[in-house]
Amino acid sequence: MFLAKAAVMGVVEGLTEFLPISSTGHLILTGSLLGFTDDKSKVFDIAIQTGAIFAVMIVYWQRLRDTVTGLGQGSAQARRFTLNVAIAFAPAVVLGLAFGKAIKAHLFTPTVVATTFILGAFVILWAERRVSESRIESVDQMTPWDALKVGLVQCFAMIPGTSRSGATIIGGMLLGLSRKAATDFSFYLAMPTLIGAGVYSLYKERALLAMSDLPLFAVGLLLSFVSAWICVRWLLRYISSHTFTPFAWYRIAFGVLVLVTAHFGWVTWSE
Repeated sequence: MFLAKAAVMGVVEGLTEFLPISSTGHLILTGSLLGFTDDKSKVFDIAIQTGAIFAVMIVYWQRLRDTVTGLGQGSAQARRFTLNVAIAFAPAVVLGLAFGKAIKAHLFTPTVVATTFILGAFVILWAERRVSESRIESVDQMTPWDALKVGLVQCFAMIPGTSRSGATIIGGMLLGLSRKAATDFSFYLAMPTLIGAGVYSLYKERALLAMSDLPLFAVGLLLSFVSAWICVRWLLRYISSHTFTPFAWYRIAFGVLVLVTAHFGWVTWSE
């Protein structure tokens, strides 16, 4: 039964991590339905994000390899790209360490998730109407100031239901990045952000874990990896000719569904 729940959670994580619909929100809601809400499950939710990140690293392997090679050869482009990712990563580290515990204690609830689902949807709809001609067509055109602004926007995703990908992609577009550049930089920024969060969570909560948990985490990581690989490849094709508006309507519908079912008692959402 626990392995079945881990499989479901892994698929949900992989399919939602890089779409602007909040993987954390979906994991909270799915975990609530499955009765997978104890302290260990919260560590599990963060840890399986690493599987999704490995999928992105494979999709972007050529760029990552070229960057590492370029750093060794003293490439200015590779140094600038690496610096930009590091700058964008920094705000999440600082604010995460400062407020992460309080946010998990008070905001990781189905009601908060449903509400931020809906609010985030209106931001996406507004952004898609407002976005005009882009000034940055490639991540290589970004300045450190552009990177810092995207990093600050990413911090809004600390509120569950907001969506890290949604915050960085839509925020990047509002800051002048093209849809492709914003999506690419969101994926690059996800690598240190989610790997760091996963490693930190496992270390911090290591007392909760045992060797008997290994199959549980292995199943979640594997299915997160496979489903994320499929999803990322699809999304990169999708954004070439589509907007993010359908995701906004999905967020509204899903958020309203959770609030209505909770209000009338049709579904018992665990807090």
